[in-house]
Amino acid sequence: MHASRFKRLSVLSFALLAFSALLNPALAGRDGDKDKDDDDDKSVFITVFAPGKGDVAGIESTAFLVDLALQFDGDLASTGVTPELTGSGVLQNAGPFPGTFSFGANKDHFPGLVVLLSSTVSGPGRNLSNLFNINTVTNRDENGTEIWSTWIVGARNAFGKVGENTPSRLFVAVVEGEAPDAVLDMDGNGVFNKKDLRLMGYKVISNTPKVDFVVNGF
Repeated sequence: MHASRFKRLSVLSFALLAFSALLNPALAGRDGDKDKDDDDDKSVFITVFAPGKGDVAGIESTAFLVDLALQFDGDLASTGVTPELTGSGVLQNAGPFPGTFSFGANKDHFPGLVVLLSSTVSGPGRNLSNLFNINTVTNRDENGTEIWSTWIVGARNAFGKVGENTPSRLFVAVVEGEAPDAVLDMDGNGVFNKKDLRLMGYKVISNTPKVDFVVNGF
């Protein structure tokens, strides 16, 4: 019974994503991001642990997780990252690792990180990296530095809608220097991606993973 329910849910979530790709260019296969990663000077490799492809994540459009590991070729100083533990309300700028908490680039703790969700109600180009709760150093050795960044989404109706399942696409990148507070749709195709970052004048120094999933509104 459980396996049958899970199978039906999986089929439904993938059908939702496929249908939405026809209507929403931000989820379409022709996303204009086909300029291959091998023409970049990559010094960062990003792994997305959550959400997974096709996941139906969260409760009532909130409480879903974005969990990243980022392997830098260089030392800690080259990452620009400093430890952070933050959140909304009383959690913001509180010890032991205080940080700000808002839309935009994480200028004080992870300046190069770009994180987008296509379902962001206030605009799919808004950089969400300064909403991450945790930035920490998980490994340092002769091969480089690993950074772990985690965000548990606390705001309802900000990236989905209560009572509905909302298809979304996660996009992650690291740029050289300080990332923008928002990515502009420079080529006017309705998609926000690496190509737009380049057209804005940013050098992308990582792979650019994309994950299609569903924000659970129930």
